[in-house]
Amino acid sequence: MMLIPSWQTRLTDEFNKDYMLALQRFLFSQQQQGKVIYPAESERFSALNQTPFESVRVVILGQDPYHGEGQAHGLAFSVNSNIKVPPSLVNIYKELEMDLKIPPAQHGFLQQWAEQGVLLLNSVLTVEASKAGSHQNKGWEVLTDKIIELINIEHQGVVFMLWGAYAQKKGRYIDRDKHCVLESVHPSPLSAYRGFLGCQHFSKANDYLVGFGKEPIKWALEPVGHEGEVEQNLQIGLPF
Repeated sequence: MMLIPSWQTRLTDEFNKDYMLALQRFLFSQQQQGKVIYPAESERFSALNQTPFESVRVVILGQDPYHGEGQAHGLAFSVNSNIKVPPSLVNIYKELEMDLKIPPAQHGFLQQWAEQGVLLLNSVLTVEASKAGSHQNKGWEVLTDKIIELINIEHQGVVFMLWGAYAQKKGRYIDRDKHCVLESVHPSPLSAYRGFLGCQHFSKANDYLVGFGKEPIKWALEPVGHEGEVEQNLQIGLPF
């Protein structure tokens, strides 16, 4: 497993802790049993590798990777560019259009956001094919809590978008005097019409960033090729 230096230096100690060693053993066991795991091993830390620590301006918290074939590639809510846009992301695009008059993108590949400092972080970074939530409570949540803690402590003026009760619980220790915390229901079709649509989180995020002296996020997505066509950052090897 590979991780860029700005995250590797901050997380090295975590990878030597018992919970991460247990997670490594679990993932190895799953692979030995022939189970299909998403995303691919090389993409499990894409959220961190595409958004260096010092570049983080916005954090969008997800829960699990997509569990369908070809969907997950390591960024929360994002899918590969040749995959149909999932329902929650359709609603995110609807809100972007309502909020900022940005027409829905024709793909669901959100790496352009990640490259601008939007950390698209799932709480759990792997899942078994076709089995939603199958890798919960195996250790990933402890690691991603640590990631949120590091951002909370070392940064100032970051926008956290917490959509749904799960994300809100995970972000409960964020210092709201140092950061902007935007909360709503989840963009899932089951809940989006109960408060996500109309939340104006994207314009609020940019207003806050500008007020803090930072560049706003360009939320409009440019077309991309089927491969995404994005170069990887320099990475450092990790034990899994």
